[in-house]
Amino acid sequence: MGVKNYLIEGVSGSGKTSVCKELRRRGYHAINGDTDLAYQGDPATGEPMEGLAHEHHIWDVDRVRALVANRDQTVTYFCGGSRNFSDFIDLFDGVFILEVDLHTLDRRLDARTEDEWGGRPTQRQFIRRLHHTKEDIPTRGIAIDATAPIRHVVDAILRDSKTGEAT
Repeated sequence: MGVKNYLIEGVSGSGKTSVCKELRRRGYHAINGDTDLAYQGDPATGEPMEGLAHEHHIWDVDRVRALVANRDQTVTYFCGGSRNFSDFIDLFDGVFILEVDLHTLDRRLDARTEDEWGGRPTQRQFIRRLHHTKEDIPTRGIAIDATAPIRHVVDAILRDSKTGEAT
């Protein structure tokens, strides 16, 4: 949807939804991938699947392509995680990786209710493993210290996206 399009990624609890809300509050065009693009599907084929499993949390690639191709906005930020990001990551002008330390991650997950992803002990253990291995996030992008107050996190993203440094 933007002349420039950026992906904001990170493990669950790193602040992707909060960044999306703050960008919107400031008047920027931001898409919450977890609510606007995601569904349960096979990451290899895109075929919808029943149930609710982390490894099947994917984005609709055709929809991402269409949104990126639309030039109605100056810039669009796509915030959220998906297991099939490798199918569309090359469409973006840059990628930001939100990073938090384990203490911050645990504190944020502790604030979640059991009906939210990461609210159950087994989910928290899984997220902690992903935090350690970084296997579920892009390997290239600008690292953003997401332990800072949200306004500073968004300031850093805006600063780096305007300079064209996000790759």
